[in-house]
Amino acid sequence: MFFQKTWQSLVLLVSLPLGNCLTYHGADYSSLVNLEDSGITYKDSGTSEKFDTILANHGVNLARIRIWTSTNDADYSLDYGLALAERAVAAGMSLLIDLHYSDTWADPGDQATPSSWPTDLDGLNTEIYDYTNSLVTAFANQGTPIDFLQIGNEINSGILFPTGEISVNGYSPLSQLLHSAANGAHDASDSVKIVVHLANGWDGSAMSSFYEQIFIQGEFATTDFDVMGFSFYPFYDSAATYSALQSSLDNLVATYGKDVMIVETDWPSSGSCSGVTLSEDFAISTSGQESWVSGITEILAGLSDGHGLGVVYWEPGWIGNDGLGSGCSNNLVVDDSGNTLASIDLFSADM
Repeated sequence: MFFQKTWQSLVLLVSLPLGNCLTYHGADYSSLVNLEDSGITYKDSGTSEKFDTILANHGVNLARIRIWTSTNDADYSLDYGLALAERAVAAGMSLLIDLHYSDTWADPGDQATPSSWPTDLDGLNTEIYDYTNSLVTAFANQGTPIDFLQIGNEINSGILFPTGEISVNGYSPLSQLLHSAANGAHDASDSVKIVVHLANGWDGSAMSSFYEQIFIQGEFATTDFDVMGFSFYPFYDSAATYSALQSSLDNLVATYGKDVMIVETDWPSSGSCSGVTLSEDFAISTSGQESWVSGITEILAGLSDGHGLGVVYWEPGWIGNDGLGSGCSNNLVVDDSGNTLASIDLFSADM
């Protein structure tokens, strides 16, 4: 049995796509402190441990942390994010900070302006500059400088609605606001890399349309940002296939020469996906999770000139919210008792 297992391990090692290993193996576990405060704990191979430590032990080297403009720690305040970032850096991770520019969730359909912010464009340009500049400074001052900064979350339709909403005011207000945010970050840090995050990275037509219109003379420019970030989920549209993603990313890299990161993805580990047609033909299982992530990694690793940076798995340990907003019942890499599943290894083996 020993020789059989050893032989199998050697075969697996030789067969791994070593050239496909990406620089960043990421997880967005922003909910962790709230979960800990509710009494949730985690175990890896039967040993109790903090979940961020478990993630780091299994290969995660990039922590994605969302920050809302709320001052309530339970709502992902700046103080909440700073504390979680300290833990991430202590565990050896780099930081990807995800600014929602809202008091609550921001996505293509919801980009509510913070309640305490102005609503006119001039006022918002000043506010977003000052807010971003102050936040980047705060991270640096506590010894955890930001490596990557998302200036907005899934901004396909704009930010800071209705002023920065594309369908209401076109692209110019959004272009100005992104320019102001990027300037605020760059004036606080010479090293921070700016990420523009869009949902549905597989939709090449929509991605190209956004980038063809967002760059306006004197406003947002290609030099204002460094990384194209995308969400890529298998359960919201059956057209979200690997082939569609590869075509979309190949075109964007050829056109703009930017680095690329998948900053949100998931795959179901167990249960069912009621009313959902998954976009690739993998099992609803831990092995399916690993296969899904491995396929994304292969696409990114194949982008020209090494432009594929990494993959971020979204909220792998959010017990009590196992479906993570999808029609699938469980997308986590832990069970409901906090024990790690076999797919915890996707961060080291499949990224």
